[in-house]
Amino acid sequence: MADLSNTQFIRVSQPNRVEISDVLEQVYKALKQKGYNPVSQLVGYLMSGDPTYITSYNNARNLIMKVERDEILEELIKHYVDKM
Repeated sequence: MADLSNTQFIRVSQPNRVEISDVLEQVYKALKQKGYNPVSQLVGYLMSGDPTYITSYNNARNLIMKVERDEILEELIKHYVDKM
């Protein structure tokens, strides 16, 4: 019988996983090209979860929705802390 007192952890590789930094770069560029303030729009999206903060230009909205918002925040915080 298995030991049920310990939590098992399985790490599953995701070969088709999108790089968050690439997503942010492409979305940022699309927002900038359409004349939006990319930082404000990204903050609006991250805070509300409303994808309409992101332009559909260059498929930016579909692209950002492939990544979980908490993963984006984690990436941003890691990047910020690494610069300290």
